[in-house]
Amino acid sequence: MNVPEPRISAYQRWLADTRDLQFTRYEDLWHWSVTELDAFWRSIWDYFDIESPTPPDAALAERRMPGARWFPGTQLNYARQVLRHTDAAHAAGHPAIVWTDEPGLVAGALHTLPWPTLRQQVGALAAALKRLGVQRGDRVVALLPNRPETVIAFLAAASIGAVWSVCSPDMGPVAVLDRFRQIEPTLIFAADGYRFGGQAHDRRALVAQLLDGLPTLKHVVDVAVLGGAPEAPPPHVARHDFAALIQGAEQVEPEWLPFDHPLWIVYSSGTTGLPKPIVHGHGGIVLEALKGGTLHNNLGASVETGDRFFWYSSTGWIMWNCQVGGLLGGTTVGLYDGSPASCDGTADWSPLWRFAAMSRCTFFGAGAAFYAGCLKAGVQPQALGDLSALRAVGSTGSPLADDSYRWIWQQLPQVDGRDIWIACISGGTDFAGAFVAGLPTLPLVAGEMQCRCLGAAVEAWSEPDASGRGRPLVDEVGELVCTAPMPSMPLYLWGDASGQRLHDSYFDMYPGIWRHGDWIRLTPHEQATGAVIYGRSDATINRHGVRMGTAELYRAVEALPEVLDSLVVDLEYLGQDSYMPLFVVLREGVALDDALKKRLVAEIRQALSPRHVPNEIFAVPAIPRTLSGKKMELPVKKLLQGADPAKVMNRDAMANAAAVDWFVDFAARRRAALAAG
Repeated sequence: MNVPEPRISAYQRWLADTRDLQFTRYEDLWHWSVTELDAFWRSIWDYFDIESPTPPDAALAERRMPGARWFPGTQLNYARQVLRHTDAAHAAGHPAIVWTDEPGLVAGALHTLPWPTLRQQVGALAAALKRLGVQRGDRVVALLPNRPETVIAFLAAASIGAVWSVCSPDMGPVAVLDRFRQIEPTLIFAADGYRFGGQAHDRRALVAQLLDGLPTLKHVVDVAVLGGAPEAPPPHVARHDFAALIQGAEQVEPEWLPFDHPLWIVYSSGTTGLPKPIVHGHGGIVLEALKGGTLHNNLGASVETGDRFFWYSSTGWIMWNCQVGGLLGGTTVGLYDGSPASCDGTADWSPLWRFAAMSRCTFFGAGAAFYAGCLKAGVQPQALGDLSALRAVGSTGSPLADDSYRWIWQQLPQVDGRDIWIACISGGTDFAGAFVAGLPTLPLVAGEMQCRCLGAAVEAWSEPDASGRGRPLVDEVGELVCTAPMPSMPLYLWGDASGQRLHDSYFDMYPGIWRHGDWIRLTPHEQATGAVIYGRSDATINRHGVRMGTAELYRAVEALPEVLDSLVVDLEYLGQDSYMPLFVVLREGVALDDALKKRLVAEIRQALSPRHVPNEIFAVPAIPRTLSGKKMELPVKKLLQGADPAKVMNRDAMANAAAVDWFVDFAARRRAALAAG
């Protein structure tokens, strides 16, 4: 196999040639990138030749968190950066997108979307949006699966300066409305359904609920996936057909927009209240995606490297945004719409490997839980197709277990006589990027991410002292913090005019320092500092890579008349599999029998998504609460992870101290069961 030069090596050579900067170790390069922020981010702008009619005077005009000001006066557009690759990539025979779905996989049909077709359809749809009255700053939302139509709709919205937001169609009405109601959309792209695990799921009833529940909507654009006739919309909503709109003769070019113009709204759920609607800007996302995709994931423009980038994701996960971001660098991206485990009802964990072989992808990415599933199912990927094009495997969402590293190395082809490179990353929806990741030029240690990302001033900190500062830790588990701003950090949270919710979400524990909410241990090595992620340090759920809020689940569960109170925790920690128990307080005389458990599961699955379904459900006498009435999620989580009850449960600060006793006993029984195997 002809393996291209690592992208990080090309960047370092460019730094030497244009900046007279040379670094012997990656750690030295990283240190420069987080101490000389203006110089580093300006180098990213120049290296990727970002186009702007007004060149930058400075990269970082105001250094503060929150509220840093990046590249003032410059203009760009995410869609323009994507479509600039059209002519060169097409001339070299590289498509923009290769894709299939479950029926296509069964039939052995790989579909391609050429770059000129992408440009034409994005331009036509953007023109149609403008004719429908969508203006710069209007919110355009979507209930769509992982298909080219979703990419086209996103790029068209971005082209005219509308603000994009998408939910996966497997989500329930409560979860979708909790998100979209906050941002008051003007137009929605809506699929009639989706296929998953060999089953067709009709979502026309859900679409009708959304049209009724979103009073600001003026237009719905139907996207036919299953082919069902759409239901009549309410009087205030006009109906349009996606297939007709993308064929329009009129086309518009992407508009020049300010660097910090809102690009999209993504959602990161907390432990209280509605999901946080996080606003990211065009400029910050373009820079972060190019830096992470090219320099860390080692993706080159397909005309230079032949790369094809595939990262399995639903549209409700930030990895969908990462996957689409491959287009920013001119890389062909692969999309698979369907279940990772089955496309015909038989759970054999083969679909993604079959798609990888069919699409000739060079980079294959998935959540860590996928690899664990393959290992347990005894999957042999190379028996499913020709995987000789593969050069890298990516993993994120939760820590990749050592067994999964060994399985990947044993089961996937070597590259240039060496074990395939495993690029583990960890970051978040919150800034649409990675804090720690991989690098093909560094040694790889199973269980660790290879390095801190360029431009990401990541440290592990102790609990804050009286002044609010933490103590930096090395080779000890601490809070993951970022001590310097990054361009892709949130512009703001939608509707948070005072900025208080943004502050409370990320800067409350350590003033002026981003606290991410993960446990991290930094591991020093000769060339770079590696990292191990141990799961969430707060009570937010990280379910197979998708971050979810407990508040959403409580609203669904406690809507049942039998349930008086509830509490849920995710015990993913220290590389363990995700285990999420749900505890419920029931009305007097009500028993937690199989029928009620099934109703609870059905309610959660229907209102939220299958990912929210707990592993087990337990009836408890009471939910521990603070004196102010807050559910004590984090203390219960720490207790079930083995902490001393006296250290994590301050009974004097509780409204119902006796409620702790059941959980202390449950934790002891669980530890004993785990110890017994």
